[in-house]
Amino acid sequence: MTTHQKRLEKYAELALKKGVNLQSGQGLIINAPIEAADLVRIISAKAYGRGAKNVHIEWSDELLSYMKMKNAPMKVLETFPKWKAEGLEEMVKDGYSLLTVYGPNPDLLKGVDSERIAKANKASAEALTEYRDYIMNDKTTWSIIAYAQAAWAEKVFPGLSAEAAQSKLWEQIFKITRVDQDDPIQAWEDHNERLRQAREYLNKKQYKKLHYKAPGTDLCVELPENHIWHGGSATSEKGVEFNPNMPTEEVFTMPHKYGIQGKVSSTKPLSYGGNLIENFSLTFKDGKVVDYSAESGEETLKHLLESDEGAKRLGEVALVPEESPISKSGHIFFNTLYDENASCHLALGKAYPTNIESGPSMSKEEMEKHGVNDSLVHEDFMMGSTETDIDGETKDGSYEPVFRKGSWAIDLE
Repeated sequence: MTTHQKRLEKYAELALKKGVNLQSGQGLIINAPIEAADLVRIISAKAYGRGAKNVHIEWSDELLSYMKMKNAPMKVLETFPKWKAEGLEEMVKDGYSLLTVYGPNPDLLKGVDSERIAKANKASAEALTEYRDYIMNDKTTWSIIAYAQAAWAEKVFPGLSAEAAQSKLWEQIFKITRVDQDDPIQAWEDHNERLRQAREYLNKKQYKKLHYKAPGTDLCVELPENHIWHGGSATSEKGVEFNPNMPTEEVFTMPHKYGIQGKVSSTKPLSYGGNLIENFSLTFKDGKVVDYSAESGEETLKHLLESDEGAKRLGEVALVPEESPISKSGHIFFNTLYDENASCHLALGKAYPTNIESGPSMSKEEMEKHGVNDSLVHEDFMMGSTETDIDGETKDGSYEPVFRKGSWAIDLE
């Protein structure tokens, strides 16, 4: 067995043990591109070895997706199969875990009319609302891991051959997810503990607002009362600990949907709907985007913001120190799973109900009252750098340093 194959085995084991934490007798849904068949087969074999009752694969093919997005009638793009949505809902309600193997080509839909992409994304989001709510409320365990597809690898390492780029990207993935260490499981337990210390510190503080200052950014973010910071591992409704994202370097909570004021500028490209949005800025008033611009991908940004009313508001605020392994790699990955864990970021759209006390049991009216944003979308974008300073405003109106020059300004020991 080659070194690469051995690491794929460890990667699969990590995804099942620390990612979804699959339990004996539980089912598993795997969303994956056909290019990842080798990894999916390893994961499936190990899942059955852990006592999985069934492993259901939802395959995707980027070339076929491109053909459909480019050529299908708009009426088809505006429709999502009801049977498929109901099937996925049925499985998660039956306790299935969800593992997404992710690594799309960032330029896949470049040149496709952004309105067509937006219509298809909206149809999918509307049809899968109940399924997605099950995931976002942690009613079951779920996780996302990366696969080094060739097209993605060539985007990250454009000067190399496809084979060399893919090999180099795998090297980065294994390093960043700690798979290259002797005991990745223990390494993740230690990492989760460090993130737990950060979130517990912030939960005790219960800052009223966060104030961001950086080149192109002067933003005030109000936090709702009884907000909850999460980060690292999470706990499902049934009490099972899992890691939603692998990698993850963030601690995050929700902002008050009406409490964001000022301007924020992106620091890394946002890959959305098969297109890149680069060097963009958003201006907020009373929580809503009232102005925006982008050097490239502005039309895609426009369609994202117009997905629904909630897409113009924030649903997540996340803190990530610049010394994270992804940031230290020095690479832009053109992939939100990785780039969001390289810098502080925000998310447009839906908030995680678990980020506020009693959130999962709140009605829509109660969520509105507490400032919890709702939307069909949830899109993270990166806005942190080594020049980012963040202050926390306490309930008595005083200010405390939280981040300085992109790193923690607090003692987490």
